[in-house]
This record gives sequence, C-alpha cells and structure tokens, in this order.
Amino acid sequence: MAKEKIHKDIVIIGAGMAGLTAAMYAGRMNLDTLVLENGLVGGQIANATGIENYPGFISVKGSDLIGTLQKQAENFGAVIDEFDTIQKVTLRENPKIIETEEKIYLADVVIIASGMNRRKLPLAEEKKFAGRGVHYCELCDGHMYQNKIIAVMGGGNAALDAANFLTKYTDKLYLIHRSNFRADEVTQQKVRQNPKIEIMLQTEITALHGDKKLENIDILDKNSGVTKSIAVDGIFVNIGVVPNTDLFKDELKLSESGRIIAGENCKTEIEGVFAAGDVREKEIRQLTTAAADGTTAALLAEKLLRNFRG
Repeated sequence: MAKEKIHKDIVIIGAGMAGLTAAMYAGRMNLDTLVLENGLVGGQIANATGIENYPGFISVKGSDLIGTLQKQAENFGAVIDEFDTIQKVTLRENPKIIETEEKIYLADVVIIASGMNRRKLPLAEEKKFAGRGVHYCELCDGHMYQNKIIAVMGGGNAALDAANFLTKYTDKLYLIHRSNFRADEVTQQKVRQNPKIEIMLQTEITALHGDKKLENIDILDKNSGVTKSIAVDGIFVNIGVVPNTDLFKDELKLSESGRIIAGENCKTEIEGVFAAGDVREKEIRQLTTAAADGTTAALLAEKLLRNFRG
C-alpha cells in the first residue's frame, strides 16, 4: 500500500529547544508546520534537573521548560509527531521529501534541529550491560538504584549535575573522569561539597563485570598505573555527545565533528534547508543559542516562502 503524501509549508526535524522554538515562530506566522521527532521531545535538555542559566528563571527543570515551549508551539498550530520515525530525506528537490515509516511529507522548507545523542561507553561489555547496569539517562533510570552504589562517568556540567541528582537515591556515588573537570566552578563546588560523592580524577573505567547485570568495574589510576576493582550496581555515562546527522550525510556538507555546516543565518548550502541548534557547526552551544537559532531559521524561512510565493 502506497504511503500517503502530505504537503507542509515547513517540516522541522527535531523537537529540542531549537526545533520547538522554530515551531513556535512558524506557527505564529500561520505557516503549516510539522515537527518530527524520533526520540524524546526536548532532547538532552528534557533530563536536566535544574537549569540556572536560562534568562527569566532562577532555576527551572528541563522538562518544565520544554513542556511550556511545546504548549506554546502547539497553541500556535504546530503539530508535533514523535512516533513516526524518519527513514529518508531528499533535500535537493523542490518540494523537499521527508519519508517516514507511515507517510511521505513534501515540504517547501526544512529546518534541521535534530540535536545530539550521548556518546556510548567505549567498552566491549557495553552492549551486554546496556540497561542492566549501564545507563545514559539519570532522570529516566536513576530510580532503579535506590540505596545502591552508583558511578557516574564524565567531567562536564551534565555529568556533575547527574552525579548531584543521583545522590537522592544513593548514599555512595563514585564520580569518575579521565582528566580534570571541564564543568564550571559553581557546578564543581556543588559536587565537592556533596558528602555522598567520591571524586576520582585521572581515572578510567577499563572493564565491566557481572553475570546477568553489572556487579563491579575495573578502574585504572592513570597517575600510579594501578588497576583495581570496585563494586557498583550502575554506571551513568556522560562523556560527550555525537550529532544526529546520519540522515543528512549524503545531502549536506558536514564538519569534521559531523555537524551541519551553516552560517549564523542558519542557511545551509541548499536553498530552503536550515540547520539550527547543536546540530549546526558553531563555536558556542547553549540553550540560549539553540533558541536563537530556532528563531532565526523560522523567521528567514517565512521570508523565503513569502518571496517564493510573491
């Protein structure tokens, strides 16, 4: 049976901060707007437990911030579909073609805001223990480790925030990082003042052990060269992110890091295709810059459509 074909003014790929901001602006301008999201609405930020650097808020949960933005976009008419996975895109035709499992969308403009995913733990045993001791979402899975021993791997703000959050479930948490922390000083101070956290810098996890679930890990002290085993029930990995650009690698120019090359106007090499948020190659990646990208992409998309249609 042939898939239904549906025309849209704008299709936005990704429902994170950039994508939802673009949807809100596009909806406000009475554009027929669809947002396609393969994963969790809100992306990485939906799991943040306390955002303190977004204008207008002393502190706000990522889920609350995203939830409000989603309602704003939907109130202006944008449709958000998080259950129909994209299979293929063809961006050099007019209209652009986005094929999902169920439908084929024809779009005059495409805004790519597909964001990032957390980098997987680079150990052979990762697949064996994925979901059975190795996790990537503390908000989703932290409750599974009530009164258990937890390790967090990573040294950026997200990792340290995860460690602080997870101490609500455990009395003992190891914070493991291969070098020195990259997190800002305020976040580092919170971790250092938390009595439940044992900080292990210049340390790497070299192996995972257990029968049906994770039971202990081998860690290497890089200064001494000594490897020892410690008992843990779960590891939450936060060692960076990779851009979600596999769909576009044959359509658009990508940087060495795998991000889409586009200017501050969010325009890619293809007319009518914009890149917004963390998926765009740029020097600064923050919530505020993602929102700015979404705004820019939507406003310039509307201008382009107006010129197309006279």
